[in-house]
Amino acid sequence: MSPRETDDVSGVETTGHEWDGIRELDNPLPRWWLWTFYACIVVAIVYWVLMPAWPGLHGYTHGTLKMSDRAQVVRDLDALKTQRSAEGAQLRNASLEQIEADPKLQAYALAVGQSIFGDNCATCHGTGGTGGKGYPNLRDDVWLWGGTPEDIQHTITVGVRSDHPDARFSQMPAFGKDQLLPAEQINDLTEYVVALSHRPANAGAVGRAAPIFQANCAICHGPEGKGDPTKGAPNLTDKDWLYGADRADIHGQIWNGRGGVMPSWQKRFDPETIKALAVYIHANAAGQ
Repeated sequence: MSPRETDDVSGVETTGHEWDGIRELDNPLPRWWLWTFYACIVVAIVYWVLMPAWPGLHGYTHGTLKMSDRAQVVRDLDALKTQRSAEGAQLRNASLEQIEADPKLQAYALAVGQSIFGDNCATCHGTGGTGGKGYPNLRDDVWLWGGTPEDIQHTITVGVRSDHPDARFSQMPAFGKDQLLPAEQINDLTEYVVALSHRPANAGAVGRAAPIFQANCAICHGPEGKGDPTKGAPNLTDKDWLYGADRADIHGQIWNGRGGVMPSWQKRFDPETIKALAVYIHANAAGQ
């Protein structure tokens, strides 16, 4: 550090610091900056007194205004529930058919259902409900457990393979993984299922697999492979495939017997919300 001197050009005393021949002038801070700095200090002190600010070992200072964002959220939610109580009461007391027949009530149900679907269902079924591999498309006319408003409401309520005691449950056997059928028969069954969906398949394999299908698969999928909504068994004769339509996907499903899980929403949503969600899904899909 060099001794403090007066700069010959500006006449300002230096701080005594010098870097590469450049000396630092000891200019005072601008008045406006100082006053701003002092004002920030005053505001901070006032804030510490009025608002929750300082953490402690067993809590925090609550401030003289006793402000709480958590309490404010509770108040806002209570106000929202009060605002929606009239429409919610109408949903609670109306059947699904009555809701869909009343334009005003249906519009309210659709608005609620859209919000709930976007926050909770779109993660798996997609923003538009078009699904993906392993996740059902809710915009078509294919319904494993039925597509009526009542069927949809029940599925939302109890879930599929969920922890609900009345959950919808179906199980595709893992014919290969559990060694229920030899690999050759599973290969033939793959060709048989391909043929069921009206695509070219190996005729010899189809003939060999016909009795195997009737003995192992027809109990759920039906003798003609058209499925059974009461059992959650998909139709194998159409062009809609939950886990993929090519031979490798079909073979993998027969071999591994995959089955997804849909949670029960009964504990999270009240009956009115579930009803609104069912109306929204039914209205936006080719329901039954």
